[in-house]
Amino acid sequence: MYKCLLALVMMWSLPALAQFKLALVLDKGGKDDKSFNSSAYQGAMRAKDELKIFVKYVEATDDNAFESLIRAFAQKDFDLIVAIGVSQASAVEKVAAQFPAKHFAIVDAEVKGANVRSLLFEEHQGSYLVGAAAALASSGDKVGFIGGMDIPLIRRFELGYAAGAKKIKPKAKVVANYIGMTGDAWNNPAKAKELAVSQYSQGVEVVFAPAGASTSGIFDAAEEKRKFAIGVDSNQDWIKPGRILTSMLKKVDVAVFKTCEEAQAGKFAGGTIRYGLAASPALSGIDYSVDEHNAKILTAPMRQRLEELKAEIISGKISVPDYYKRQK
Repeated sequence: MYKCLLALVMMWSLPALAQFKLALVLDKGGKDDKSFNSSAYQGAMRAKDELKIFVKYVEATDDNAFESLIRAFAQKDFDLIVAIGVSQASAVEKVAAQFPAKHFAIVDAEVKGANVRSLLFEEHQGSYLVGAAAALASSGDKVGFIGGMDIPLIRRFELGYAAGAKKIKPKAKVVANYIGMTGDAWNNPAKAKELAVSQYSQGVEVVFAPAGASTSGIFDAAEEKRKFAIGVDSNQDWIKPGRILTSMLKKVDVAVFKTCEEAQAGKFAGGTIRYGLAASPALSGIDYSVDEHNAKILTAPMRQRLEELKAEIISGKISVPDYYKRQK
């Protein structure tokens, strides 16, 4: 009896294995934007379920909140802090330098630091493919583009999209609008709908919508005007079945999960990882969507042409113009 009690006391006195903790900082669009933030959140939830980690997320009310939120997590016992969006770059850079023992990751921005992993995507490649899809689905030469915040990242989407459309129709014209110049542009569906209705009235049949939570307004306009829209980041085909031609997939969920998996295993390393159209599954993070909701409108001949273009991008036969490189 004494030996049993002693064993129990010793067991209770042993330090418990600490549960890995992930902090996720989302932008104003929030986890329910059905786009960029939602994809990151899904990756975190997958990590929670499969890796049995603890996850805490916050949605920033505005850009000024990023630094204080990230610092608050760094001051606590979180093992990995993941920031979603280019607007958090300066906050991550500053806080990561102050907490060198903590691990940080950021999506869509390159931040230098031994304890920071930058998760970047070749958005222009996926935009090229959906630009080609828009041209294939259009009877005329006009295709539409509505971006959220007017920043280089979204200009990168537009340039790739225009190149893809012109690959199919050399005389294609892109009618382009941006919702705004501040972070509020990511969550203004009313303005987005107004712009989409205007584009459809000009003869545009397909609008590509990298606009965060504002995208829902563009989808509403497509449904009302019986036109097409193209989703972004996650598979959004289900939102308006038959009206979403396809979605440009940006697999933020995969990048977030892989980073958590490696950090938990003690294999976290700073630096930059680029996901795009790639032959290597480890670096494949860009694509377009096909499912039961859009298979009839994104027809088999269209998909065959898109697969040909995809193979040519991967092989290097097609070099997609990159807005970032034009700025250097």
